[in-house]
Amino acid sequence: MANTPSAAKAARKIARRTAINKSRRSRVRNFLRKVEEALASGDKTAAAAAFAVAQPEMARAAQKGVIHANTASRKISRLHKRVKELG
Repeated sequence: MANTPSAAKAARKIARRTAINKSRRSRVRNFLRKVEEALASGDKTAAAAAFAVAQPEMARAAQKGVIHANTASRKISRLHKRVKELG
């Protein structure tokens, strides 16, 4: 339990931020799952469309600090390569 008013406020802020970050991370995972499913099905147009939606979502998560920028870049790069190879 927080001992001072400032510590109590910090705890409230952390709880709010954690909820937002959890939501963003979940959103990114959902978009990545859609790309993976499209790749697994072998549908190039669906995979390309899903990737086009997932890419800015990953970049936004990196910008907001939910995931590391290099991690986002790496995942985007690898997914793009797989989508290109599908055809």
